[in-house]
Amino acid sequence: MMARVSLASLVLLLGLLFAGSAFAVKPDEVLSDPALEARARTLSEGLRCMVCQNQSIDESDADLARDLRILVRQRLVAGDTDQQVMDYVVSRYGEFVLLKPRFSLSNALLWGTPVLLLLAGGIFIVLTARSRRSTATKSLTAEEQAALEKMLRD
Repeated sequence: MMARVSLASLVLLLGLLFAGSAFAVKPDEVLSDPALEARARTLSEGLRCMVCQNQSIDESDADLARDLRILVRQRLVAGDTDQQVMDYVVSRYGEFVLLKPRFSLSNALLWGTPVLLLLAGGIFIVLTARSRRSTATKSLTAEEQAALEKMLRD
């Protein structure tokens, strides 16, 4: 009895582990040439489903993802290289379609802006603190300064 429960638990656990690796590619989409199909799968894993946004088109069941999978396969059958297929899809859907965006000046600005803003804010805080400290001590008269120093020593 206990062996059946643990076996059932093991089967359920394994089923859950491998459930995420199921692909949404339908049998009618699969190319007859295994080499082209492998290239199509590799490309599909790098393209974002525009409906799901956190899945590749290889994993998504959305109609748009299916259309993109078919488009990728059509371009490969037509003789395009992997780079030409990716360039074609990016030209139609924009850089957002890539799960791993290419490095470009606009991406560098996108990632660098928060760092620059943090640095600018830190510099502003330091300069403001310094100027307040110096103006606070400069605005005291000689008598007030002496009294303040006496209080700090005691």
